[in-house]
Amino acid sequence: QVQLVESGGGLVQAGGSLRVSCAASGSAGRVNHMAWYRQPPGKERELVAELAPWGTTKYADSVKGRFTISGDNAEKTVYLQMNSLKPEDTAVYYCKLEIYRNPHMRDDYWGQGIQVTVSS
Repeated sequence: QVQLVESGGGLVQAGGSLRVSCAASGSAGRVNHMAWYRQPPGKERELVAELAPWGTTKYADSVKGRFTISGDNAEKTVYLQMNSLKPEDTAVYYCKLEIYRNPHMRDDYWGQGIQVTVSS
């Protein structure tokens, strides 16, 4: 069984930085696609950043130039480096990994969510 464990969230002042991590444990196969989502208070969950298996990254307009997604397939870990944080970045952050169950099938797994709070 695969589990994703997130770490690194917390409280930071506006303008500060945080890095959140997400590691897959258990019988995790090869990781294909990696992504971070967030859900601000009272709002829908939204895509923040994604990392394709060939290395291409994509970011939400609101975080471009401030956030960087990276991953280590061997360690089955994805990171989100967040710089120049703003109060509007306050949210619960969720990682999502697409992991091969076998050469022809992939499953999506979600982290438990981690709180990031940016104070003004």
